[in-house]
Amino acid sequence: MTGQPGPAPAAAGAGPRVLIADDQELVRTGFRLILTARGIQVVGVAADGVEAVSEARRLRPDVVLLDIRMPRMDGLEAARRILAEAPDCRVIMLTTFDLDQYVYAALSAGASGFLLKDVTPEHLAAAVRLVDTGDALLAPSITRRLVERCAATAPRTGRVPAAHRELEALTPREREVLTLMGQGLSNAELARELTLSEATVKTHVARIFAKLTLRDRAQAVVLAYETGLVRPGTP
Repeated sequence: MTGQPGPAPAAAGAGPRVLIADDQELVRTGFRLILTARGIQVVGVAADGVEAVSEARRLRPDVVLLDIRMPRMDGLEAARRILAEAPDCRVIMLTTFDLDQYVYAALSAGASGFLLKDVTPEHLAAAVRLVDTGDALLAPSITRRLVERCAATAPRTGRVPAAHRELEALTPREREVLTLMGQGLSNAELARELTLSEATVKTHVARIFAKLTLRDRAQAVVLAYETGLVRPGTP
């Protein structure tokens, strides 16, 4: 087991507690040094998917950095299991390739986004702190580009999937906000587009998340495409 001794209560105001799972020791060590140097507590590391699930269960981290390709169990399955046991945990998938073929599946499985392994130290620390707040990891335009590339190949029936009938519970304004989120607009851009205050936009976004049981903006973007609110190529 490569993890650290059991979880300790986080101090008031402390940053997110992080678990790093990657089969490359250099990646684990490098990311740990980067985050620790920036005041982020790394509570453990794991060398494969099975170990990641076990350590996440034992350590109860706030954020898990999870490599997509790992032995014994890949990152996608590990993400599903971790999030099934700890829905409030945030998972960031790590990949070597931009627009990796598995990234869309990772977002659909509940991951909050993805990072390339050559991410800068500042971006890595900022991303961990950002997803810990429940916000979007990626710039909406990047998420949109990713989902469009992958969703374009998915068959479409024009019907709302049974799992997302909750869309009917959205008000017309909330449906409009979700559609614009799916097109990649930030809260500030939404406010300008709809002539609303950012505080009002945030309220709409929070209600959408609650009604549709969405974890964060990345899932909202995926849902907007899966349900046909946004079509690939929408300007």
